[in-house]
Amino acid sequence: MTKLSVNINKVATIRNARGANNPDVVKVALDCERFGAQGITVHPRPDERHIRRQDVYDLKPLLHTEFNIEGNPEPAFVDLVLQAVPAQVTLVPDSHEQITSNSGWDTKSNFDFLTEVTERFHEKGIRVSIFVDADPEMVEWAAKAGADRVELYTEPYATNYPKDREAAIAPFVVAGEKAKSLGLGLNCGHDLSLENLAYMHERMPYIDEVSIGHALICDALYLGLEETIKRYNECLK
Repeated sequence: MTKLSVNINKVATIRNARGANNPDVVKVALDCERFGAQGITVHPRPDERHIRRQDVYDLKPLLHTEFNIEGNPEPAFVDLVLQAVPAQVTLVPDSHEQITSNSGWDTKSNFDFLTEVTERFHEKGIRVSIFVDADPEMVEWAAKAGADRVELYTEPYATNYPKDREAAIAPFVVAGEKAKSLGLGLNCGHDLSLENLAYMHERMPYIDEVSIGHALICDALYLGLEETIKRYNECLK
């Protein structure tokens, strides 16, 4: 079964807009689990514009499902992850200025760095996923760097899906099968939605996990959080 990990960054964005604790990020995460999510994802950034370091510490002892922390493995992020010891860390090459992640790693050019960071997380027993574009070469170098999984950056799929879904999914199938052939686990994330998720899962039923935040929280404004999580899980059956 493909697991649904709910990214709660947008919940933290709403909270931070008023400076208090409404909505309560921890409560929402626990409710997501109660409503059927099989994981919780956070992406703390250096400016703490949504998820804060303290959120990570607050969430870790209370979550019952898999905890995934994603971000750029700069020293402060590495220290945070090593202290929190989540089930999984996802390495993402985003800069401080980026509104959201918009590309995967060049795993070949960054091979030495990614290998070193991966080894540090493995020493703590943390599963490592490396965020890559749907490029078999980048998948292969992620495997060489010691990654346990890759996460495919799926924004190009989401963008092209309304135009030609078969063409949109094609490079992801190739990259996914490459990951499988190398013994890597496979995650997918970015701009996946109720519109395009079921077809991706139909063509790639071997995906281990999808991480979804923005679209899911937007849907929850209309459908409610419990119903929204139910519908996303239905896309993965």
